[in-house]
Amino acid sequence: MSRSTISFLRRGRRIDVSDADPRMTLLEWLRLSERSTGTKEGCAEGDCGACTVVLARERQGRLVYEPVNACILLLGQADGADVITVEDLETAKGLHPIQDAMVKRHGSQCGYCTPGIVMSLFALSHAHLDTINRDVINDALAGNLCRCTGYKPIVDAALYQCVAPAPDHFDSRESVTLAELANFKAGEDVFVGTDDAFFAAPGSEASLAFLLKGHPDAILVAGATDVGLWITKGLQDLKKIIWLGRIRSLATIEDSETTLTIGASITHQQALPKLAAMDPDIAELGRRFGSTQVRMSGTVVGNIANGSPIGDWPPVFIALGSTLELREGFSSRKLPLEDFFIAYRKQNREPQEYLRRITIQKPGPDDHIRVFKVTKRRDEDISAVMGAFKITVKGDVVTDARIAFGGMAGIPKRAHHAERVIIGASIKDIATWRAGAEAIERDFEPLSDHRASAEYRMRVARNLVIKTLAEIAGVPSTTTRIFAHRESIHASE
Repeated sequence: MSRSTISFLRRGRRIDVSDADPRMTLLEWLRLSERSTGTKEGCAEGDCGACTVVLARERQGRLVYEPVNACILLLGQADGADVITVEDLETAKGLHPIQDAMVKRHGSQCGYCTPGIVMSLFALSHAHLDTINRDVINDALAGNLCRCTGYKPIVDAALYQCVAPAPDHFDSRESVTLAELANFKAGEDVFVGTDDAFFAAPGSEASLAFLLKGHPDAILVAGATDVGLWITKGLQDLKKIIWLGRIRSLATIEDSETTLTIGASITHQQALPKLAAMDPDIAELGRRFGSTQVRMSGTVVGNIANGSPIGDWPPVFIALGSTLELREGFSSRKLPLEDFFIAYRKQNREPQEYLRRITIQKPGPDDHIRVFKVTKRRDEDISAVMGAFKITVKGDVVTDARIAFGGMAGIPKRAHHAERVIIGASIKDIATWRAGAEAIERDFEPLSDHRASAEYRMRVARNLVIKTLAEIAGVPSTTTRIFAHRESIHASE
């Protein structure tokens, strides 16, 4: 079965769009076609959160409310969802409880960013979390930037309403919404446009293979958190876009005792609980990965597929010894992740191949994991240096080491020279720490850009080697870290 419309719910009505440009964003459609101007454009690159709207989707029999950046989300990615904007919150009875809390706690000033903040808090109030405190609220608002007012009244408003949220009209019609969403049939192919310019959302891998065979030049997207910028900032005229979000076989997580396999359309937010369980540093990286809006849309495999040298997950997964599955038609091949990256923006992938999933090796009992994201600001920033370490220690001897860095070269890659220096040495040998750090200079020739100089990157990388080995040797992370001490993280579990 197939249909030639992008279809979603708005205010209880089904909307069918048959003539949209493949590059049209959800924000453009809301403001220019529907004339719902409550949602604002701020940065047009998914950073400021002024454009935040909520997509409600069925997940395992219940509605999940996902805040997203409408400025970089393609209209087609709203297919099969209930699209909720700030205009939809108020009823004839008055303001939504979140809006009322913002008024009573003086959480708004100029108001430009306020709709996005309100939508983030609306999603949080429907998140059904066991605990909501200031830290949880700050994480939820990390993707909403406000320059006018302080965040304290906004957080106070969230505490006032989100800790024990009052039921709203969305709760009362949840069963109706689920029934309406069920009309968007799973497995149905979506194709809007012509052979020369289209947005497609195949319902199966077989349909995807057919599309790629006929259109090997098409752009594959899952979350589009990067491709969206190609459109809004790069002004690229992308004619053919294929979205993977309707393929059920790519939306799977397989968790075994030794491995974790993540499908191509699994978002960061969906994968994070499983990834976080591996190590506190990985959990902290996941929390600092973009913003809630980015984590709700962007995918783990997509962070690999775009081939960026500053992607955060590739160094971690390389250090963990991960394997990719690539598929062309009905033929698959497996490839070590570290062999996928060839040169800047060049990957070991044929035109009709797509990344189907990644299999990550879980740390063993003798493995020590350390992950460091070095940025100019704490939240929602791109790494200047991303370092990931898996050091295997038996007794006091390092028996294996896998060290990977992002931001140090045109591709994420291993520090083989540093690894060879460390393997076989005592973990408590300070001279080995320093020798391993010095060996980094033979592994990388870092670049200089607006994020950091080559000299800074090299010094940070060397210091991260020493920091990692020192912590594993027993130096408490309260000594080696400014914040997010591993001991305190463990204590809070």
